[in-house]
Amino acid sequence: MTSPATGPGDRAVVRTVLRMRAREGCEAEFEAAWHRAAAEIARVPGNLRQELMRDEGDPRWFAIGSDWTDRASVDAFGRSAARETLTEALRDLREDATRSTFTVLATVEAERRRPVRIDFSTSVKPGEQVAFERAYRTVTERIGDSRGYVREELLRDGLRYHIFAEWESEDDFVQWVEDPSHMAAGAPLARWHSVEFRREVLEIRQRPDADADFPPLLSPGGDVEVERVRVDSAVAVEPWEQEAFELAYLAAAQLARRAPGHAREELLREPDGRRYHVVAEWDSEQRFTDWVAEPANWAAGPLGRWLARGEDRRVFALRVRPEPPSVAAAAGTVPEPARRPAALDAAVPDGVPVAPEPDLEVLAGRPVQLSGEPAAGTGPVPVGTVPSASVQEFVEKPDDGHLPAAAAPSDPGEVSRAPGRAVEVLVVGAGPAGLTHAIELARRGIAVRVVDKRPQASTQADKAIGIHCRTMEIWEEQGIVKEAMDAGIWLYGQTVFVNGEQTHQVDWAGLDELPYAHLGLPQYDTERILGAKLASHGVVVERGVELAGFTQDDEGVTARLRHASGELETTRAQYLVGCDGAHSAVRSGLGLSFEGGLSMFPQLFMLGDVDVDWDLPAGHLVRFVRIENDDDFTGMLVCVPLKGRNRYRIATLAPQRWQDAVGSGVVPPGFWQEYEPPTLADMQAAIDDLGPPGTTASNLRWSSIFRIKHGIVDRYREGRVFVAGDAAHLHPPAGGQGMNTGIQDAWNLGWKLALTVRGLAAPGLLDSYEAERRPAGKMIVDRAVSIAFTDEMDMEDEKAQFLLEMQMTMNYAGSPLVGEAPGGEAFPGGPEPGHRAPDVHGLRRFGVAHPLRLFDLTRGPRSTLLLHADAGASEEEVLALEKLATTVRQQTRGEVDAYLVADPGARLPLLVDLPVVRDADRAFAAAYGVGGSGTAAYLVRPDGHVGFRTRPVTETALLDHLAGVFDAQ
Repeated sequence: MTSPATGPGDRAVVRTVLRMRAREGCEAEFEAAWHRAAAEIARVPGNLRQELMRDEGDPRWFAIGSDWTDRASVDAFGRSAARETLTEALRDLREDATRSTFTVLATVEAERRRPVRIDFSTSVKPGEQVAFERAYRTVTERIGDSRGYVREELLRDGLRYHIFAEWESEDDFVQWVEDPSHMAAGAPLARWHSVEFRREVLEIRQRPDADADFPPLLSPGGDVEVERVRVDSAVAVEPWEQEAFELAYLAAAQLARRAPGHAREELLREPDGRRYHVVAEWDSEQRFTDWVAEPANWAAGPLGRWLARGEDRRVFALRVRPEPPSVAAAAGTVPEPARRPAALDAAVPDGVPVAPEPDLEVLAGRPVQLSGEPAAGTGPVPVGTVPSASVQEFVEKPDDGHLPAAAAPSDPGEVSRAPGRAVEVLVVGAGPAGLTHAIELARRGIAVRVVDKRPQASTQADKAIGIHCRTMEIWEEQGIVKEAMDAGIWLYGQTVFVNGEQTHQVDWAGLDELPYAHLGLPQYDTERILGAKLASHGVVVERGVELAGFTQDDEGVTARLRHASGELETTRAQYLVGCDGAHSAVRSGLGLSFEGGLSMFPQLFMLGDVDVDWDLPAGHLVRFVRIENDDDFTGMLVCVPLKGRNRYRIATLAPQRWQDAVGSGVVPPGFWQEYEPPTLADMQAAIDDLGPPGTTASNLRWSSIFRIKHGIVDRYREGRVFVAGDAAHLHPPAGGQGMNTGIQDAWNLGWKLALTVRGLAAPGLLDSYEAERRPAGKMIVDRAVSIAFTDEMDMEDEKAQFLLEMQMTMNYAGSPLVGEAPGGEAFPGGPEPGHRAPDVHGLRRFGVAHPLRLFDLTRGPRSTLLLHADAGASEEEVLALEKLATTVRQQTRGEVDAYLVADPGARLPLLVDLPVVRDADRAFAAAYGVGGSGTAAYLVRPDGHVGFRTRPVTETALLDHLAGVFDAQ
């Protein structure tokens, strides 16, 4: 309902009132959840205040009142991330709605908006500076006089650019930059904003030269250096010193204003309030250096006490300062808005409804039922802008019955368990990541339970298709690679067209050193194969069971599970792993937040499974990209072969008419929503727009349109609870990265968690999961965005690019869990610590008639120590290796297998406790860089990555490393 109210200054406002009945025993949690959500809503533009009220006669009935400046603000809130925060926070704690009499319990005032500086920064490659600055100028011309936009500058530090923009408030900036309707304006910069992109918000605290002009500066050209600079001096300030610091800054600014070459400056503060930045503009860096060289100005000046604690200083070349749109408008020089491609201006098709006048209660958040029964006293709920689709989904199909997890009651009551062995790890979600993780636990003897809210496994050709080479290696280790090859189709190469012209054609068949090629396999087949393997270990997925809530303590996790019948079960496990996709209940329960960062806008994608009649190379993945005016990315069409003749999965950005119907507005990173599926005519229009002329699409088997905003969570672990796969990161459909990355998450975590559960892990081993997988996930999300919005083939070495796409060169270099013996001889080659350990062929073992592969030695659930002796190794050195192998097995309690890989010319004594294989063709010595060293060693982890290496063998260093992985007790 809505009612007039009175705000500050007697302004007319709109009040929204939500009436909710808390679940029995959840009243305190309901109130606490509202307080957390209210803090987020208080920052929404137009919000004046919020109130939480409770019924005097029935303490389970609550009302939430919100005052707004106008109806438009309420409408904007209904599309915002803050509204999603409120809905998810209370969804699992409420059950009904009606009217009653309320008493005000609490009020939260809206925060005062402050002006901010937004620092966008991104890296460019050598030689791209001219193109980047040209693209930047194009984007600034298109921004227009957006609400809250003031001015900006382009700064450069080497090959890293900073777009330093001023907005009246962070909310104004977010409303603009994350609105998908602005995607065309930012398209020229998309290729750079998808790799190593960072965003920082700094609150403007003081500007001594508030009335000074900011004269425009034209770009000198990307390859021309400039003298004018921005100097950023950052210092730490304790909370109780902030007022004194700002007063001291004003005194320092007075000194600077009289300095030759000083132009203007401002004082900025980081969001946590602990660091301030003095950002000053000078004619040259030398002018600034000369001024601070005088102690009275700087080190011994008004700010001296804070500078003495440490100063972080950065100097940026001031490249461009565009004329603010408001100034340009006054002068009559505002450029015409950028025109969209004609193909995107078609009328809205029949069947796509126009957005109705919004109902304020629905926008503010209606009660969500815990079952299919309607709430007492509620009428029909208006449909959304575009109704949700009933077809299969690409990442995870949203369903109306999904309820994000809330914290379980502090008193969980009696814990019920299924008969038999107690659950050690509870895995939520039976997609590829969840099934992979459960297999890794089960084959190591861990009691694992897998639940999935879907009543049935996927049976249609939906979701991800491409199986990367590295995933095939994992499947060989798990024993399912044969089934995958029999069910899939090999992808032989890639052909790329830019603006209708073929620019690249890569044949992947010639990469003979790789164990497997790129396989095409629908995700429903992937889940079927993985599910059967898990069942062979005695674990069957429990379907129709979803996570309703959980708590954790020092000993384990208590989880509440809701069965399809509505029955609630409370269970206990040592650890909880959330592999439950885009709408992850585990992620919601942990309060993890997605970092968007990598692309400014959410995208609306269209997918379809069709036959096409072109004569392009069979088995080739085909990409069509349109780039206009050298910079503007205005279209992409990705076609992945499926099993069958001329059958493809096509992915493209949805036509603009769909975006217009769906609407715009801010959505959070990690947002997912699916809409009514497009028709064959829509698929044909996309092919006509970007594909070969005269191509006809037919036999539409499946299609989908969905909106997604890719991103990655801020952390992968909280105590005894983890997230993996789409619960941790979301990707655009181009590139096929999402599912393969999720499988590698599960592969990395599986062996570490199994060691921990068995009491064999060193303290801190589980910390390496986030340390290794989050950087890898961020890199892969960046790359997936880059593929989606560029012509992709931007690496000189196409073989290196393929290896990167297939995650064969993805590594954990720099991880705290990998290392190399200090002070030894340098390895002339071979895999570095953290890199994938490659296979080697042609090894010989006495008693075996056929050659062996190195993977025959490393296969299995344990780590492998590969000791090497070349032809010059003495008998004493070899016997020392045997003794070392025994020590390693004892220290790790049998979790490391050891082998001696000997040069064919090495003279070996009788060895009892060290199996021997001969490097007959010296292929191992060449691949691992161990020739001519006497002795050497590689430790290969269970996930196939190098954990440690030493040349020659240094026993102390090796044992110290193992002590950081395994508990030696």
